[in-house]
Amino acid sequence: MLIEDRLKELKDKINEKVPEGITVQQVEFEGPELVIYTDDPKRFADEADLIRVLARDLRKRIVVRPTILEDPEKAAVEIRAVVPESSGITDIFFDADTGEVLIEAEKPGVVIGKNGITLRDITRHIGWTPKVVRTPPIESSTVKQVRQYLRVVNEDRKQFLRTIGRRIHRDIVGRDEAGNPLKKDQWVRVTTLGCCREVGRAAFLLTTPDSRVLIDCGEKPDNASATPYLYVPEIHPLAQLDAVVLTHAHLDHCALIPLLYKYGYEGPVYSTPPTRDLSAMLQLDYLDVINKEGRKIPYSSNEVKTYIRHSITLNYGSVTDIAPDIKLTFHNAGHILGSAIAHFHVGDGLYNIAFTGDFNYSKSRLFNPAVNQFPRLETLFMESTYGGSNDFQPARSDAEQKLYETINTVLSRGGKVIIPAFAVGRSQEVMLALEEGMRLGKIPQVKIYIDGMIREATAIHTTYPEYLNTDLRNLIFREGHNPFLAECFQQVDSAEVREKVVNGDPCVIISTSGMLNGGPIMEYLLNLAEDEKNALVFVGYQADGTLGRRIQKGWREVPMGRKGTITINLEIVTVDGFSGHSDRRQLMNYIGQIQPRPEKIFCIHGDENNTIDLASSIYKRYHIQTHSPMNLETYRMC
Repeated sequence: MLIEDRLKELKDKINEKVPEGITVQQVEFEGPELVIYTDDPKRFADEADLIRVLARDLRKRIVVRPTILEDPEKAAVEIRAVVPESSGITDIFFDADTGEVLIEAEKPGVVIGKNGITLRDITRHIGWTPKVVRTPPIESSTVKQVRQYLRVVNEDRKQFLRTIGRRIHRDIVGRDEAGNPLKKDQWVRVTTLGCCREVGRAAFLLTTPDSRVLIDCGEKPDNASATPYLYVPEIHPLAQLDAVVLTHAHLDHCALIPLLYKYGYEGPVYSTPPTRDLSAMLQLDYLDVINKEGRKIPYSSNEVKTYIRHSITLNYGSVTDIAPDIKLTFHNAGHILGSAIAHFHVGDGLYNIAFTGDFNYSKSRLFNPAVNQFPRLETLFMESTYGGSNDFQPARSDAEQKLYETINTVLSRGGKVIIPAFAVGRSQEVMLALEEGMRLGKIPQVKIYIDGMIREATAIHTTYPEYLNTDLRNLIFREGHNPFLAECFQQVDSAEVREKVVNGDPCVIISTSGMLNGGPIMEYLLNLAEDEKNALVFVGYQADGTLGRRIQKGWREVPMGRKGTITINLEIVTVDGFSGHSDRRQLMNYIGQIQPRPEKIFCIHGDENNTIDLASSIYKRYHIQTHSPMNLETYRMC
């Protein structure tokens, strides 16, 4: 069936269901959404359940857009009259091309209203389709720039979404000369392009007879020149990829997404909203670090912009068509802000497969545990970072107590505590623990200096509090206490300030990068490593081959490139328990409690011994078919 015929059929079905008097002028696919254009959006707003019923019956994500728009200046006045002043509206932007009005507010829930009642009131008054975003409590340059850029490229983006929408809904049924559908082979395959028996360069290709989807495309932390196997014939040409799905915004999963656009990819990247913003931030920082180190830059900032322009964001639980025979649903992975387990429903009930990305099956200060219940699931690709038989993490409370004790000891002898941490995830976990420890008198009142991209990443966390766990949201919104805004945190934003920190009083320093493979942490190491009063505290995973792992193993003479070799005299402390990854016990429990239990499990994203050990243990305990795949293998699922 041609796209035009399908759209006509959908329009006819919609007209059958809408009440008399509502006219549907046009329907159009835009990305994964079906857009209904009408000259009476107010009547749609009056019918509170109509869009939900249409979405259910047509099995599409429905958006209603007006064909006749009220004057923006008058509409803005009416919005402010409808929305309570307590919402704290900071900006209103009207997009005439889409008929949408973007309302930025300090309290978006007030703008939305209970069960969306205020949003419907806005539509009744002005006709425009309202969308609401949060005003960041801590100003984020990344969020601001992304939102502004998407406004600038709106017309291009609209055309892109229409192209993608038609591609998603293209006819994949072959027909004979009489127009009858031909029977077709059905199969699902996964090709491993990285991240197998290793940590890093995550990339997996999901293929069916009609679709090709790439999951993640990251760097390898201990080998900058090692990229996913993007040159193999299975993935070429890149222009034929239907979609890229990004599980989360760590560089070993997202760093090389823009590279795809450099080499011919033109399609969408699906992620959660915070993953899009965090990825853009880290990709630009990644280019800056590579440039400063004199290495070859894999792509430019233009490709990062292309990625943003082609991004399509989905919230947890939203079932979305991303290819003619594939639906995608994101579920909370509990790892970092916006991290997602990507669940794929292939065909009309043919097969279900999920990729965990990195996940944490325990509640942390930031996030709820990873989701372990799915409608259907035949195969699971799961991370195995701490899958070894002895990889057990202490309780979070024990880890925090050890961190407090270390800080007290180092400060009492006049030293400085240096904590290398990933900008996204571990830094915010440590910040919350230190803020509470200082507030409750468990550690002294000293300055906690934040260096690198941590401050910006924290600002993005405050932009998306709906992705944080229930306790933290209550602390921020009900009790009015935002721990990220505590006075103890001081941003280091220049070489001069960094020098004052190095030469100043005892303090705590949290800086990127987490594995000591670049960034401002190197300056602190260079200047403070030889003083035995200081301490270097590891709170996150150190991959094989990284400088962090070498120091953790006991290296005392460390080469610093052009700056020569330094001697490590400061105390080395590892505080396990802050990781955003599940440990061995949690990984096994996850499989024991997952519903439904999968028929196959692939253990990935871990050192070779860990993936093999975990796969073997799962098979022995649960009698599930398991694999520890190698890179460049292809598995047929059905």
